[in-house]
Amino acid sequence: MLALRLTRAARPAVQLRRLLVAAASAGTGFLLLGSLGYALDHPQTPGAAALRLAWCVVPLAATVYLALAVARTDPGTRPRPGLSAVGLGPGRLMAVSALTTLLACVLGSLVALLFFLHLRGDLSGLPFDGQGARFLAADRPLPVPAALTLLALLPLAASGAVALSLRPRDPRRPGAKGSLSARRLAVTRTAEAPAEAPEGAEAGEAGWSDVLTVAPPPREAPAGFPWGVAALAVGLAVQAYANRAAPASVLALPVEGAAVLGGWLLTALGLVLAAPGLTYLCGRLLQSAQPGALRLLAGRVLMSEATRIGRPLGVVCAVTSAALATTAMYDQPAAAFGPLSTVATLVVGGCTLATLLTAAVEARQSRAGTTAALLRLGAPATMLRGAAVLRAGALIALFVPLTLLIACLSALPPTK
Repeated sequence: MLALRLTRAARPAVQLRRLLVAAASAGTGFLLLGSLGYALDHPQTPGAAALRLAWCVVPLAATVYLALAVARTDPGTRPRPGLSAVGLGPGRLMAVSALTTLLACVLGSLVALLFFLHLRGDLSGLPFDGQGARFLAADRPLPVPAALTLLALLPLAASGAVALSLRPRDPRRPGAKGSLSARRLAVTRTAEAPAEAPEGAEAGEAGWSDVLTVAPPPREAPAGFPWGVAALAVGLAVQAYANRAAPASVLALPVEGAAVLGGWLLTALGLVLAAPGLTYLCGRLLQSAQPGALRLLAGRVLMSEATRIGRPLGVVCAVTSAALATTAMYDQPAAAFGPLSTVATLVVGGCTLATLLTAAVEARQSRAGTTAALLRLGAPATMLRGAAVLRAGALIALFVPLTLLIACLSALPPTK
């Protein structure tokens, strides 16, 4: 009961994020059921039906990533002093978070099923003058076990990912939680140390440089950058090979469509692996050439949050570059998914943006202690806001040209 109260008594912002997960789950479930409807209506082309089902991996992965980000920022399932005494230790809180994610995804899947049945006319006749009947196989009986199996994929995958990510770890294991404890200890000691903000511009720069050396120590450079570059190069090469097919029908052909999907997934994987290293590099560059307190703070925050912020940025970069390349290459999107293409675009685009915003909230929560310590030491609030603007500008200056470059490389005309 206490776990249920902790989940139900969450703030409106937390409930809104859970509703976003349910909405994304509804969109993904409808896409899965739409692929099932296409398979029922076209039994003579199993390859094309399997390809449409394979393309649903993209919105499914985006929804699972959003659910994981929302679960990590949920303050109600975060370990706090006193909860272990009433039976809510880290393991129980992890189970509560996984159950909350499962319920949100199941709610979305049920909405998708009801809307799918409504469009098919199984509930109260054909709506919209029967416009949905032509791609949902309204004239054929719906295999209930197959539909329920497809709808169960997302709740199980999302709750499993949350349980795996939030599972209790041994604090004595190297790299488990030692770095976070060390940062909190450094922040606490810095905040308790009797220090005053030096007067004057030059003295202030030197004083705050010493404070920043102790308060937000940057982590080591994220691993995986070379593998990300390699996966990105292979993905672009696979996309260039797939572009040799006719631009209007490449996504509809089983072999070429599978090649496009594989190339896009490799490109997205490469960007996700390389983006934390690029974010870390942004923080390093901000601190070059005799930086002041503002650039020191902005750079060190980027370096310490490189993995948390870099991965969602890599996903946004991958989705945006793929959308730009598809818009430049294909004039008629009807050959790919038909009416379901809009739903897929909304689900993937909405999930990536929501995940990026949720990761920003998580990063802000993780450095709340450091921010409070700097404010107690006399750091002006304008400096903290200026550092946030500087971080955002540095990331935009790097990732926007990178996105455009990858989109141009993906949309290059094939050489005959």
